[in-house]
Amino acid sequence: MAKRIKVSDLAKELRRSSREMLVILSELGVTAKTSASSIEEESAQVVRDLLSPKTEPAAAAAPSTKPAVAAAPLPIIKVPEDGIVVKDLAAKMNLRSSDLIKELMKKGMLVNLNQKIAASVVVEIAPTFGKAAEIEAPKAAAQKSPELIKEEAHNLKHRPPVVTILGHVDHGKTKLLDAIRSTKVAESEAGGITQHIGAYQVEIKGKKITFLDTPGHEAFTALRARGAKVTDIAVLVVAADDGVMPQTIEAIDHAKAAGVPIIVALNKIDKPTANPDRVKQQLSQQGLQPEDWGGQTVMVPVSAKQKQGIDELLEMILLVAEVQDLKANPKAKATGIIVESKLDKNRGPVASVLIKNGTLKVGDIFVCGATYGKVRALVNDKGQRVTSAPPSFPVELLGASDVPKPGNILQVMESDREAKELAEKSRLKLVKVSGRAAQTLEDFSKEVKEGVKSDLDLILKADVQGSLEALTQSLTALEVEGLRIHLIHSGVGDISESDVLLAEASGAILLGFHVEVDARAREMAEAEEVKIRLYDIIYQLIDDVKLAMTGMLEPEYEEVTIGEAEVRQTFKFSKLGMIAGCFVTTGKFIRGAGLRVFRENEKVYEGKVESLKRFKEDVKEVAEGYECGIAIPGYDNFKVGDKLICFEMREKKRK
Repeated sequence: MAKRIKVSDLAKELRRSSREMLVILSELGVTAKTSASSIEEESAQVVRDLLSPKTEPAAAAAPSTKPAVAAAPLPIIKVPEDGIVVKDLAAKMNLRSSDLIKELMKKGMLVNLNQKIAASVVVEIAPTFGKAAEIEAPKAAAQKSPELIKEEAHNLKHRPPVVTILGHVDHGKTKLLDAIRSTKVAESEAGGITQHIGAYQVEIKGKKITFLDTPGHEAFTALRARGAKVTDIAVLVVAADDGVMPQTIEAIDHAKAAGVPIIVALNKIDKPTANPDRVKQQLSQQGLQPEDWGGQTVMVPVSAKQKQGIDELLEMILLVAEVQDLKANPKAKATGIIVESKLDKNRGPVASVLIKNGTLKVGDIFVCGATYGKVRALVNDKGQRVTSAPPSFPVELLGASDVPKPGNILQVMESDREAKELAEKSRLKLVKVSGRAAQTLEDFSKEVKEGVKSDLDLILKADVQGSLEALTQSLTALEVEGLRIHLIHSGVGDISESDVLLAEASGAILLGFHVEVDARAREMAEAEEVKIRLYDIIYQLIDDVKLAMTGMLEPEYEEVTIGEAEVRQTFKFSKLGMIAGCFVTTGKFIRGAGLRVFRENEKVYEGKVESLKRFKEDVKEVAEGYECGIAIPGYDNFKVGDKLICFEMREKKRK
């Protein structure tokens, strides 16, 4: 067990008051409620390093102003694309955690040891410590041959960024898009709520930006859940007079899980009650530090109603896009993502497609999931027919054999035969393109047991804020054999569709404490095979997570009776032997399930339902109130009046 020290003892050691020590710990993100609370020795050491008057190590010293004669290249450290935990970064850079935290504090970032920081931040601060940071390329890119990479690099051209507008309902998402496009979409929609997903392009200073108009972060995540990395930048709309709301926090978590940079549009600044500084403070608590406060998040004051700050917002989008260096190969065979689809009575199947790479042309043969076709026509967002669509260009496509599903990937193929074959394979296999399959704690435990090491992604919902805080603190403090918990999203309230979508998209495990699952979320979870675990006792939830992280969590099974039947007649059949003509009195009988035969309350046989028939036809199951024939090769002892029990072993739900 990790060594711990009381807050009062640490305060005495460093000649500070307990009250002062609690404030310092709070600023560092270390949980301690009273002077009697104990904290980990590692956290205590960080406080000692920060408060003790020590000279800075040479590596952390400010760079010399004297010109270097022949500066040696800085040692390179690799940083994962999705960021790195402060403690891990300190170890990688051979630093004290306190030195790293101090440097981050200078940048306006109050972080704790177990907090993840963005890869871009590491790149910025690494030279301060005599290191150079490189962001690791995605694995898919590493698998390409050098020749292919060279050829692609030659053909890569800059493409417009794809932007999604997210935020709390009534904070002005649609109004902002309306102001950007200078149309009256908002007024024409019932109640001002976006009713469809469309994509639109605008131009500023000769450069284009594509906006994906989603009705909320659920739709944004629904596309990502199917493997579609649609968005490059998320614009978070927050009303300056209202501030951060629960849906704002959800939108932030969804954008962070997608790994896209966030630009904040502080809307409604024209209102007398607007208080941008208060909103910035609230956003800082969610990990979005404003640039003008020394952070990394671009925040632009706007008024969608008065059309103020729109040009500044668009310029900032282009600036962030420039840093991302977004490129695609317009000469390649087109690939795209279906963002909206419908069946038009005059035009047939119609799909809104956002081109990700290559150029889609009229006449191209394509496959899209279980759908295929030939491009008959392309229509841009202004309703004009076009002959081709380059990267980041949104178009309506006509010519699909059926209505494709939103989120499906469109690929241009060489021939009609090839497209048909691939579509048929998709239909037969029910191929579901997803970033990562949702898993269970048992699945994660099995991976750990097999030597697959990765942090555990969780989504946590609790009944009240107190329970949520207690669980969050306990889970984020867990570390087992180098594995940690990554809380993708946590919140108060019942489990919703939004939670299920986020779990599906990110492959996270969904845990609930003293909460219910709403009906639509349950339906979606069953359809998408997302497992939800509900608990009533805190220590059971934490124990299960611990066991999973050590590879020791095994599924528990229980026997469930699924049907009862009575033998009414017996028949001899040369191939199968004795057949019991039965009547199912309750439940159902399933071929392959367990079977017990009772005679006068005594068990005379136990095995499996080997053969199940209805009128000489083999069937998989027979329901209550129907007759059936049951046969077991090698067993001929059925008697009229025997009672049959059909059962199966099911994974036991943990309480």
